[in-house]
Amino acid sequence: MATKAATTDHLFPTTIAGSLPKPSWLAEPNKLWAPWRLQGDELAAAKDDATLLAVKVQEDAGIDIVSDGEQSRQHFVHGFLEVVEGIDFAKKVEMGIRNDRYKAMCPTVTGELKLRSRVHAREARLARAHTKKELKFTLPGPMTIVDTIADAHYGDRVKMAMAFAGLLNQEARGLAADGVDVIQFDEPAFNVYMEQAAGWGIEALHRAMEGVDAKSAVHICYGYGIKANIDWKATLGAEWRQYEKFFPALARSKIDQVSIECIHSHVPMSVLKLLDGKEVQIGVIDVATDKIETPEEVAGVISAVAEHVAKEKIIPSTNCGMAPMRRDVAEKKLNALGAGAALARKKFA
Repeated sequence: MATKAATTDHLFPTTIAGSLPKPSWLAEPNKLWAPWRLQGDELAAAKDDATLLAVKVQEDAGIDIVSDGEQSRQHFVHGFLEVVEGIDFAKKVEMGIRNDRYKAMCPTVTGELKLRSRVHAREARLARAHTKKELKFTLPGPMTIVDTIADAHYGDRVKMAMAFAGLLNQEARGLAADGVDVIQFDEPAFNVYMEQAAGWGIEALHRAMEGVDAKSAVHICYGYGIKANIDWKATLGAEWRQYEKFFPALARSKIDQVSIECIHSHVPMSVLKLLDGKEVQIGVIDVATDKIETPEEVAGVISAVAEHVAKEKIIPSTNCGMAPMRRDVAEKKLNALGAGAALARKKFA
C-alpha cells in the first residue's frame, strides 16, 4: 500500500472540483469530449506528461489537495465506463440527460456489469509518486452514471445504480491502496432528481465507499459552464434551493465531504447550515466565465460561508470541473484560488 500524504493542518485547505483543461498537444482545446491527438503508446505517454503538468500547476498555485486533473479521460463518466464489461459502445441510444436538459448519444448496458481491470491505477500512482501534497481522485457517482447510459439489461435504475456502485467500490479500494487521500464521487444528477438523491442516491454512494480507507466526498454542482447548463440555470429563479431538499439526508450520511457550487450562484448561504458536521468544499471560482476572480473576491466568499459553516470545515474549491476552459484562464483562476484562501487565513488567524 502506498504511503499517503500528511493531512493539511492550516485553515481553508484548497482543492479543485476535478478536471483541468488538457494541453493542445494531447487533445483539442476548449471543448468537452475533446478528441485525442495521439494514439497508442504515444497517447499513453502524453497522458502521463499531462498528469504531471496538472499536478505541478496546482502546486505552483498553492493548491493543498491536488488532483490528476482528469487528464487521462475524455469524459468524467465515460472514462470509467470504458473498462466495464456489459456495455455495448456500438449500440448507442439518444437520451435526454439530466431530465432532458440536453440530448446525448449514450452506450447501452446489455449484460451483467464487471470491471475488466483497474480503471485509473496508472494516473493515480503517477500522481502519488510525484507530489507530497494530499491527493484527491474523482469518480462518477452511481446516479449520474445511470442518467448517462441506456439500459437493456437490468430494467431498473436503482438495481443498475447499485451494480455500478459495486464496481466503483472496487476501483475506490484500489485508489486508496494507491495512496489517494480523498475519493470524490461526482453527482450532478443529485440537483435534478432531489427526492431520489436523498434516498437511493445516497445509499448507492454508501455502497461505493464501503470499506474504503480514504476520505469520501460527493460533488453536487449545477454543471460545466456550457450553454445547456447556463440556459437551465436561468430558469431556476432568484434563489436556487435544490440543495436543501437532500442536504439533511447528506448530513446524516457516512460521506465525509460535500462539494458544492457557491460563487456567482443563487444558492442561499443559509442552506449550508443543513450540512452541519460535514466538511464542505465550497466553489469560490466560477467555471462559467473567463473573468478572473480577485483574491479579495475569493476571500469574501469564504468569509460569507464561514457565517454558516465552521471555519475548520471549509475547503475552498472550484464550482465545477474546468475541462472546457482555456488553459491560461484556468491557471490564473487557480492562482486566485490559492491567493484568496491565503488572504482569508490572515483574516481568521
